[in-house]
Amino acid sequence: MRVIEDTSEKHEKRGGNAAGDLHLQINATESSMLVVNNTSLISQLLALNETRKAVSFRRISEYSLANYYAVEGDIRIEANSSTIFVVKPLDMGISSSNSTNSWSIQPYPRKGLSDVKNWTVNIVGHDDDNYGTVPKCTQNHRRPAILFSVAGFSGNYFHDFADLLFPLYTTSFRYEKEVHFLASDYKRWWISKYRRILDLLTRHEVVDIDNEKVHVHCYNNMVAGLNFHKELMIDPALSKPPSGLSMHHFKQLLRRAYSLERKRAVRSRKGDGTEKPRLMIISRNRTRAMTNEVHVSRLARKLGYEVVSAEARVSTNVTRFAQTVNSCDVLMGVHGAGLTNMVFLPENAVLIQVVPFGEIDEFARLDFRDPAAGMNIRYLEYKVSMKESSLSQQYPADHPVLKDPKSYRTRGWDALSSIYLEKQNVTIDLDRFRGTLAKALKLLRH
Repeated sequence: MRVIEDTSEKHEKRGGNAAGDLHLQINATESSMLVVNNTSLISQLLALNETRKAVSFRRISEYSLANYYAVEGDIRIEANSSTIFVVKPLDMGISSSNSTNSWSIQPYPRKGLSDVKNWTVNIVGHDDDNYGTVPKCTQNHRRPAILFSVAGFSGNYFHDFADLLFPLYTTSFRYEKEVHFLASDYKRWWISKYRRILDLLTRHEVVDIDNEKVHVHCYNNMVAGLNFHKELMIDPALSKPPSGLSMHHFKQLLRRAYSLERKRAVRSRKGDGTEKPRLMIISRNRTRAMTNEVHVSRLARKLGYEVVSAEARVSTNVTRFAQTVNSCDVLMGVHGAGLTNMVFLPENAVLIQVVPFGEIDEFARLDFRDPAAGMNIRYLEYKVSMKESSLSQQYPADHPVLKDPKSYRTRGWDALSSIYLEKQNVTIDLDRFRGTLAKALKLLRH
């Protein structure tokens, strides 16, 4: 499922700072129903605020899709039951109700995915009937922890960065590497693939928390879920000075992780003998293939580019591919996960997104146009016409697929993507595309 814009409010519950107090932040989209059905506890906390000024609500980010919980206190993580126990202090002053002091969370930015493990957050008091179910600590930690899932859309290159790696960066940034990563739905290959990035976010080994069956890990501070604003973009509220949190800083981290040498794209001036700007074409073979890629490459060379073509596969060596991308000044390709490699481009480079025929422009721009500015990358877009689409050969001219693409938008993401993303290839009109390539050259000269 894809969401264009979620304007539901997020709330934060915050306890006081007095010693022994339970500090609990809960951020959740209203549509998720994770906190909405915990209204009894919310009412009690609000009442407590009137007397102790210990709790406050504020709007965090109207576009956030994720459920994100930050907790301070006596926290005990039991893998056997996938439960986060939070033992509230004796003087908390909140009456107990086992039915309202417990709720579920999927620690992954996109909600409602069947393969993401559900965790239970259970607030328990010393005088509660169920206090005897609270496990005893076997591992006590001084460092904070972040619990997240490696299920969902992991394995898709775009979602690896947009759903996991970048949110991990924004969530863990303030801890300066002194944080434990607790990975639910652990995938060894995924951890290995992105080891270079993960090692720059934490000094500690990533824990396969689901299999810590014989241990109860205890913390004083943890986050369940990941801070997610929009695809590859930072919540402005979190990036205000002097936080240091920024896409620029994330790209610096990637340069260190993969030894990327180039910081800025080449400034090519017409006829001055400088090196040719380098263009990388992201190839696709299964869907949304560019059927005349050879001719597009030939055109680009005539205009003065050095051209490199490559396809990013799941098995592709990230380091080598990142270094190749970093050596280029322009990255182009049909909308898809391969364009995520824009994160490795030098500053002032150009991204050209070829948007397939159909009503997917808004999704394409959300994924790649909107984040480009924060990466200091210039963005160009080429919209495929009906004549350039293979769909014009698959359907009669009066078919709704060609005549009324908007009607498929109203049917939902699955109906839209199954045709316009999964069944379409493109044949670029070279005369039209010449102008886009020329504009990219012009941008590199300024």
